[in-house]
Amino acid sequence: MKHIELYSAIGEPPPRGFLLHGPPGAGKTLLAHALAGELNVPLLKVAGPEIIGGISGQSEERIRDLFEQALSSAPCIIFFDEVDAISPDRESASKDMERRIVAQLLTSLDNLEFDESGKQVLVIGATNRPDSIDPALRRAGRFEREVCLGIPDRESRLEILKVITKNRKLAPEISLQVLAERTPGYVGADLKALMRESALSAISRVSLELRNTSEEKEDRLDNELQVKDEELKALLKWYNDSTE
Repeated sequence: MKHIELYSAIGEPPPRGFLLHGPPGAGKTLLAHALAGELNVPLLKVAGPEIIGGISGQSEERIRDLFEQALSSAPCIIFFDEVDAISPDRESASKDMERRIVAQLLTSLDNLEFDESGKQVLVIGATNRPDSIDPALRRAGRFEREVCLGIPDRESRLEILKVITKNRKLAPEISLQVLAERTPGYVGADLKALMRESALSAISRVSLELRNTSEEKEDRLDNELQVKDEELKALLKWYNDSTE
């Protein structure tokens, strides 16, 4: 959406659709929100299952209405979370309704490509199961660009932990470098959940101590309200990452 004039100058329309895929918690939704924020445009978010249902034809109408709203709000981004719910491979679709919904989504995407108003609408789909999506949706002019958000490596986990713990009180003995090494297979959502549980554990520990102390000692205990390494170690023994 930036420097759109470059596409016009070369005579090629800009990409209209992107497909984000990867394991749950890898950051697909976060990336869509970050992109909208970076471009300073509205984000129209809808979960695939929200489209399905109602009387015959209602699902298709919802898709048409969404694209019409996007054009009226342009420039903007449409974000389909769990897009596989509304775009199953038509060869394996079990219901006529599913085939009609896919057909409507294809039509709406094609209409964007041939829209001559110059309005900029970017469509992003997110899925954990890219192979279950109708192949026609992954062709040029539709979800023609794909971004795989895989399981972060150690260095990526370290960067994620730095962001998550930016305003978190951690005991001096905690090393984020070591924690990143202890968490292979963890995605961003797993690391966020781990740090949240460790904070709750610290709160529980200090709350118990406050019951057995005089008011004069509360300031000292306030300094104890920080996540300790033993709490993280205890959580890591039973916490499973979402990729298992």
